Amino acid sequence: MWFTKKNRVDDVAKRLAHSPDFMCRRMRCRGKIVDVLFLSNLINHDHLQQNVLAFIHEQEDVSIDQLARCLPIGAIRICETEEEMASVIRDGWAVISIEKEKRALAVNIAEKVERSLEKAETESLVLGPKMSFTESIDTNIRILRQNITDEHLVTEKITIGERNKLEVRVVYIQDVADETNVQTVKQRLSELHIDEVIDSSVLAQLLDDHAYTIFPQYLLTELPDRLAYSLMKGRIGIFVDRSPTVIICPTTFFSFFETTEDIYLRWTMSTILRAVRMLGIFASIFLSPLYVAVITYHYEVIPSALLLTIGESRSRVPFPPVIEALFLEFMIELLREAGARLPTKVGQTMGIVGGIVLGQAAVDAGFTSNVLIIIVALSALGSFTAPSYEMGATIRILRFPIILLAALWGLVGIFIGVSLLLIHLLKLTSLGRPYLSPIYPFRLADMKYAFMRLPIKFYSERPKTNRPKNSRRFSWREAMKRKDLDE
Repeated sequence: MWFTKKNRVDDVAKRLAHSPDFMCRRMRCRGKIVDVLFLSNLINHDHLQQNVLAFIHEQEDVSIDQLARCLPIGAIRICETEEEMASVIRDGWAVISIEKEKRALAVNIAEKVERSLEKAETESLVLGPKMSFTESIDTNIRILRQNITDEHLVTEKITIGERNKLEVRVVYIQDVADETNVQTVKQRLSELHIDEVIDSSVLAQLLDDHAYTIFPQYLLTELPDRLAYSLMKGRIGIFVDRSPTVIICPTTFFSFFETTEDIYLRWTMSTILRAVRMLGIFASIFLSPLYVAVITYHYEVIPSALLLTIGESRSRVPFPPVIEALFLEFMIELLREAGARLPTKVGQTMGIVGGIVLGQAAVDAGFTSNVLIIIVALSALGSFTAPSYEMGATIRILRFPIILLAALWGLVGIFIGVSLLLIHLLKLTSLGRPYLSPIYPFRLADMKYAFMRLPIKFYSERPKTNRPKNSRRFSWREAMKRKDLDE
């Protein structure tokens, strides 16, 4: 049974008793008492005065149904209970309660705080759009719809969080995305029973297939064009309110080394740059362990001229190669972390000056050799070539256990580390899909999406890894037909 007018307002006030900005505007219109309830810090006061209060005064028939039809506000909903009223008020809505009416009317006059559209900070591009997502989910959906005008674009709303409720949007192309993937995402989101989700990166961890691996299983991006490109390939995006990054799934290991700039450049340059990234990652993981293994166990493989140089460089170093390598790697990580936490200009200065000063001081003091400084610097540069920040951090962490294995068993230890790493990657999945695809399971047709960039005509089919409903993108034979004006 619905409460009386007075008890209804009092009950909502009790639910918001710890909010000193809660206000109730009571007025009499056409012989009825009308209460407008809101939180003053969350609403747009101009909308309140012009589109709500003044409009109600002008109406001859003051009722919930009449106001719902005539109020000049786009977002309107009917509230049936006091709990629902209090919930929408916390979101910045105003609730209109009319005497002797069993229902209340909620209108969206929220004034959200959001930053303007800016360039992406974590994913820098030379070519292509520079705009990035913001912390407003409404703005992000608007940006996505400007990038994808397909009528089959679906944006499904899901609310998560037991105490701090958060809006999540699952986006996909209905006639392209695999239905099993879509249902898996929605099921995992609906089964989350947690107080709050702070950011999309936290949500990605909650949705992981394997919680104990150091490898990221979902791609995080703040670039609208990258999300649009992924959706067109049959993937799914997850927006989280108050987060500027979007979750893309399912992903593969090789997805973290792709950039949208690969599409904007010609295929020859894109292939070369992708190969450079792969070589950089390989060097980042194995250069320091190879140094430790060769100097400790396999110095006979070093050419004589280079061996003399290395021997002279290490003549004043009292530590074994493994201690020397771990010391320099740890120093590089300290410089990187200090540069990331300091203000931008100070951080850049710290990285450059600190690296030069500490490196030279370490050599002069006999803590390390010149050769190892060059190797560690190349390893650090290689880790920075990963377009994904999460994957770059993972690569940097992998160096340390492989260095220890190289110190224990030399090249055999490195091969053991590589074998364990491959076994681990083969076991991983992303949204239930193989993480190492198209290598395992082997799909020759999808190799062009992983290791290289071919001319456009070879991309007439969507990658089979995503299991798209509609695999055909275009007919390259029709697209390649050219006719001059005089034909």
